[in-house]
Amino acid sequence: MARWCYRHRLVVLVLWVGALFGLGAAGTSAGTDYSNVFSLPDTDSKRAYDLMTKAFPESSGDTDTVVWRVDEGASARDTDVRSRVEPALKEIAGMKGVGEVTSPYASKAAGAAQISGDGRIAYAQVTFAQEANSVPKELVQDVVDTAQRAERDGLQVELGGQAITRIQEPPTGIAEMVGIAAAAVVLFLAFGSLFAMVLPIVVAVFGVGLGMLSTMLLSHVTDIPEVAPLLGSLIGLGVGIDYALFIVTRHRRGILRGMEPEKSAVQALNTSGRAVLFAGGTVCIALAGMLVMNMRFLDGVVIAASLTVVLSVLAAITLLPSLLGLLGPRVLSRRQRRRLAATGPEPAEASGLAARWSSYVQKRPRSIAALALVVMAFLALPLLSLRLGATDQGNHQESTTTRQAYDMLAEGFGPGFNGPLQVVAEETDTGALVSTIRGTEGVARVAAAPPADGISVITVVPTTSPQSEETDRLIDRLRDDVIPEAGVEAHVGGVTAVFKDFAAVTGDRLPYFVGAIIALGFLLLLIAFRSLVVPLTAALMNLIAAAASFGVLVAVFQWGWGTEILGVGKEGPITAFLPVIMLSLLFGLSMDYQVFLVSRMHEEWVHTKDNARAVRVGLAETSRVINCAALIMICVFSAFVLSGDMEGAMAGIGLAAAVALDAFILRTALVPAAMHLLGRANWWLPAGLEKRLPHLAVEPREDPEAPLPVPHARVPEPHEAGGASVVHGFIRTAEGEPVEGATLTLLSKGGRQLDRVLSLADGSYIVAAPSPGAYLLAVTAPGYAARARHVVVADEPLVYDVELAVGEMDTVN
Repeated sequence: MARWCYRHRLVVLVLWVGALFGLGAAGTSAGTDYSNVFSLPDTDSKRAYDLMTKAFPESSGDTDTVVWRVDEGASARDTDVRSRVEPALKEIAGMKGVGEVTSPYASKAAGAAQISGDGRIAYAQVTFAQEANSVPKELVQDVVDTAQRAERDGLQVELGGQAITRIQEPPTGIAEMVGIAAAAVVLFLAFGSLFAMVLPIVVAVFGVGLGMLSTMLLSHVTDIPEVAPLLGSLIGLGVGIDYALFIVTRHRRGILRGMEPEKSAVQALNTSGRAVLFAGGTVCIALAGMLVMNMRFLDGVVIAASLTVVLSVLAAITLLPSLLGLLGPRVLSRRQRRRLAATGPEPAEASGLAARWSSYVQKRPRSIAALALVVMAFLALPLLSLRLGATDQGNHQESTTTRQAYDMLAEGFGPGFNGPLQVVAEETDTGALVSTIRGTEGVARVAAAPPADGISVITVVPTTSPQSEETDRLIDRLRDDVIPEAGVEAHVGGVTAVFKDFAAVTGDRLPYFVGAIIALGFLLLLIAFRSLVVPLTAALMNLIAAAASFGVLVAVFQWGWGTEILGVGKEGPITAFLPVIMLSLLFGLSMDYQVFLVSRMHEEWVHTKDNARAVRVGLAETSRVINCAALIMICVFSAFVLSGDMEGAMAGIGLAAAVALDAFILRTALVPAAMHLLGRANWWLPAGLEKRLPHLAVEPREDPEAPLPVPHARVPEPHEAGGASVVHGFIRTAEGEPVEGATLTLLSKGGRQLDRVLSLADGSYIVAAPSPGAYLLAVTAPGYAARARHVVVADEPLVYDVELAVGEMDTVN
């Protein structure tokens, strides 16, 4: 397929551009129909909401608040204040889509309740006919503009509520554009080529663009929450750029080592492309693990994110080869092309900082593993104080109208006013219940609305803020003690109660979710790498990365460390649904890095059966590209602090921290150190299990046209070698016995197989070297430890005898 896309590049490009513009036209004409379904079936808050919708259909929409405050010494009851505010409220009440406006000037009773004790702060409630996410933004903006036109010196007007929050978000796409710009800088520094820099970005933009447009259309046929496209673009940009980066890096390396562009592109797709397919599959499986939670809100997130990942993978394996075909050798920088023409192909062996670090890890695996574990454990400590809940307008930045309205209401009416509870009863006589609630600890005020259709609603204002643990305890007290003692069938609802139930259900189901995605990831790696230890190590590393990243999340968003610098508002609890989404993305991305790292190690292990060499070569050849990919993801994720969405900022910072810790500490230090310590046990798999497992190859199969190992017994004469040379000798045991049927493989410095033979009955062998130079001679035989030795071949044949031993570990010198 890679070769076809490369040769028919214009056709592939036209198909992708046509799909993008076609979906764009359809999405623009259809619009969006996102809906947040936070309530859960079989919860007390959901039953309360259903009763309220039945009894008060006109009041079941979103209720927002207009708040005004006058200067010291003045009163909201003053005639000049009323003459400015009251006409604005009447104009808002007449707008189409506004169900009701409750003004403090409508009656004395309402005025007493809606004006603070000192008379300086008052509020009016604006109830829309629909829920916040369904209210047109144009209507909300008209309400805000109308209310704030009443301002004058000494009179401040602010607005709060869910609908108001939607219109103060920054324009869509700012976070994505900043992330792409930062990724472009990293790619240019890594490649040194403008064309090579553009390739991963174009691939990611196509994948994310199609994913977002498809999500827009799907929102008309299923419940897709508003946060889903944001999270989809976040994960899509990250994996889209990274997947293309892995393939482009492999392609450029092939050209630099002397391959033709087409052959290099095909090989890159056949190696790194396979790993991309596998990695994308693991991300989708991790995302699908959210379905275990059985929450409708998360189902839409799974659809949006998985669809974007699938399209990003598809773009990487079809669109990217066509773009590589268009560029040809220009995927290299001009300097690289000039050097290639002047000095010829570069050596295949990895060198530089990555190779030196890999050798250092091999020499000191225990100290490196211990240091990495200490760092991760320290960062995970804040996780012990994790508290799930909901952010509200009190967490917004101080400059926003919603935050100022929130603070004004808390100042005038108490901290619990911003999160009232609704006790909904299927009774008309609730006098006893109201009296009991009024005397309950933690209750500031109680007000009962007139019954409708046999249903009564009692508004309960706590003495503490909506995010306080005391408010959670009050909800439990009402449900477990107060309502049962009153002998009334009633339910506690309201936004605060809904999010408390959401957090409780999330906490209860989270262990099943974590177990499901760990088990699925374990099975995938078990099948891919034919090992029990590699997937166990990956699962443990994923848990360590998750603990440390959530520790960072708690420190920033719950403890408030650095919130002012980041500009994300006031600290508060971690949003209840965020751990599920973050864990899905984190496990998927961690599995990506594990696949890219271990697949190269596994490839080397298959060829040499030398664990130390496999780990060293795998780390040396992949650590640079993994670190570069991680840096791009960190830039993309961190940019979502600019999204204006608290949940988006939390997910961005949490995932950026997770990727940084995973790539720079776990995959670069702890994983290779642990694999050095485990030795050959890394690749152990019981024989019985080996027979039963299906085969899923991450690495490409051996070339079917490559010659099979054949026995060599005769040393050719110099004139027969044709300018090449040979290595020959005998394979014997420590006791001097010949070993028949041993496989000898001669490899280049970069690991490319040059010759492969079997030893004869007397233990003799001969392998052909294409030219004088340094090579690796690997020897394997059933029942013996593998040997791998560096040999230097001159113009004359090299005599090299190998001694095999049973049960002995060996490393490359």
